[in-house]
Parts: sequence; structure tokens; C-alpha cells
Amino acid sequence: MGQLNIKDEALIAEAKALAEMLGTSTTGALREAVRDRLARARAEKQADRKALAAELMAIGARAAARIPPHLRTSDHSDLYDENGVPV
Repeated sequence: MGQLNIKDEALIAEAKALAEMLGTSTTGALREAVRDRLARARAEKQADRKALAAELMAIGARAAARIPPHLRTSDHSDLYDENGVPV
């Protein structure tokens, strides 16, 4: 990637303060902060996907409950004769 040139004085000051608190370099502090935030963002995205999947499954369950019981089967033998020909 190359270099990252940060011109935000407040961010630079905060990064230096974080580095001092962590006992590391400014680069190390920024690396840790970015990794932590990236991990949280990925976890949030995964949680959103799981919530969407659960919501879609709930919609499917509600839709399935509306299908009359006699139509909830995959047995369609009444549509074919003993040779498998449609009647």
C-alpha cells in the first residue's frame, strides 16, 4: 500500500496519547485501534446477516403455516396412475 499521510492534528495527538498509554509506537497504537475497530465492524456485519437470516426464516415459517395441511405434502400419487402416467 505504501504510506499513509495523516494531516489531522487532533488525530495525531490522540494517536500519540494512545501510543503512550499502550507503551507502543504511534504506528503500533494505530494498528491496534484499526484492528479492534475492524473486528467490531466485522462482528456487527455478521450479526446483521444472522438477524436477516432469522427474519427470513420467520417469514417462511409464517407463510408455511398458511398452507392448508393437505397441500403440505410432497406425495402427489393421486395425480398419477400405477405406471406413473398423469391421470
